[in-house]
Amino acid sequence: MLTNEQIIRQALDRIEAGYIFPEKLVDIDAAIRCRLAAGEYDDLDGPALCEMVTTHLQEVCPDKHLRLLWADEPQSLDPEDEDEGRAAFLALLRAENQGIRRVEHLDGNIGLIDVRRIASADEGAAAIGAAMQLVAHSSALILDLRACHGGAPEGAAMWCSYFFRDDQVHLNDIYERSTGVTRQFWTIAHLPAPRYADRPVYVLTSAITFSGGEDVAYTLQAHGRAVLVGETTRGGAHPTARHAVTQHILVTVPTARTVNSVTGTNWEGVGAVPDVPVPADQALDTALKAARTHLGA
Repeated sequence: MLTNEQIIRQALDRIEAGYIFPEKLVDIDAAIRCRLAAGEYDDLDGPALCEMVTTHLQEVCPDKHLRLLWADEPQSLDPEDEDEGRAAFLALLRAENQGIRRVEHLDGNIGLIDVRRIASADEGAAAIGAAMQLVAHSSALILDLRACHGGAPEGAAMWCSYFFRDDQVHLNDIYERSTGVTRQFWTIAHLPAPRYADRPVYVLTSAITFSGGEDVAYTLQAHGRAVLVGETTRGGAHPTARHAVTQHILVTVPTARTVNSVTGTNWEGVGAVPDVPVPADQALDTALKAARTHLGA
């Protein structure tokens, strides 16, 4: 069984090896090792250790994806099982209908899609297409991301693709530290449901909206394709790898950064800022009122 000191040292090794901003590693290392030497972590149990180390990491480097996480279910420690996290995420998405909680047809011919996670583009394509098919003939659409906790960049690009006319829109880029490669994300050419390119779209956000959910909101807003209604989102923009340090403690390391093709930056630390700021529990009614006014209903 690892001591807290061993856990922290292994976590720091993972951060040093993969963090997208290597210039910040000296400050991160100094801040954590100083507290480690002072014995601040000695008597903490697993969950408390994760919480305190995460707090200290983000004090010196306010990156919402840089953290230690406690997992109630045991994690594999086999280095060959690094893909286990992706497999678990895909299984979660299957159990949660690829992140789509509900699709409704509201009065005034307004469609509503409630998305809780952003599915992968391959396994999620059929479910995303089915949701978009059900709202294909609506006059306006509300995309509810208020409880969306994140997901896959490819899935975010697929969701966004429905709201543009073709595959000629450059959405954003993701730069990977490990390879030095920048991957471009464009709207997708072939989609399993009709595009929704010529009607108003309202995206609902909250302080909970995170990561992949923020990607969809920020990207559609930056390209002038949606009106954001609600609260400023949580502010986590960096694609992240997870590594098991013990069976119950993982370190999450941002290994890449997103660069929006319009703004030249992203939502890290600042969130996606709504066009119409209202408390999250008022966002749906506010968006419905705006949609009906726009439609003359």
